[in-house]
Amino acid sequence: MADSRKCQDLREFTTISEDMSCQENFNFINSFLAYMEPAIMENNGFIDKYIGDGIMALFSGYADDAVKAGIAMLQNLAEFNEKRAKSGALPIKIGIGIHTGSLMLGTIGGHSRIDSTAIGDTVNLASRLETLTKTYQASLLISHETWYRLPNHQNYSMRLLERVNVKGKSKSVAVFEVFDGDYESVKQGKSTTKSMFEQAVCLFHGGFYTKAEQLFKECLQINNRDTVAQFYLERFQQHLIKTIRL
Repeated sequence: MADSRKCQDLREFTTISEDMSCQENFNFINSFLAYMEPAIMENNGFIDKYIGDGIMALFSGYADDAVKAGIAMLQNLAEFNEKRAKSGALPIKIGIGIHTGSLMLGTIGGHSRIDSTAIGDTVNLASRLETLTKTYQASLLISHETWYRLPNHQNYSMRLLERVNVKGKSKSVAVFEVFDGDYESVKQGKSTTKSMFEQAVCLFHGGFYTKAEQLFKECLQINNRDTVAQFYLERFQQHLIKTIRL
């Protein structure tokens, strides 16, 4: 079964919920999920399960559906945060990971309880991408398999972020950031520096650290809210410290 699998997680939920009562926690999660669910359903998605504050969704049609749903979720989140701001609450953030591939949907369990779920490498990789959103402080990441299946890349604002080695896979996975759901000023900054940023990423992974550092700094001069460029500069500093120690 070919499918796009999307994982979504609410950032720092433990910190947000620690001052709430149990009932307030349930009310908060249900209110939040009420904003997220329509974005999935309206883009031909199927919610496989809720995992606490997270969502596991499947899209059996086109990769476009999954990516559009991710962007719509971020747009709905902006509305949710506006509502929270009116009551004096702080805004929340989410991270979304999307991967496209084969999986199996079936039932698992024992004699006393069974449940339906999706199983496969696609599930694991989508979860891995969702985890990486926390590392990069990015909202929406997709794999190269999803990128490859998009019929028109010009419909989206995105850039190459990384090639990562995933546990259990012999080949690295290219990761792209889709930033259509970012605040307009951040989106414009990332669009302006896209070519420079991707060149810096290639230089970094080619071992040309000094040139890459220079380009990442130039990206930050244009867009000082580019958390990924800042992340790469920190990686460069860590690499430099290790080199000096050696």
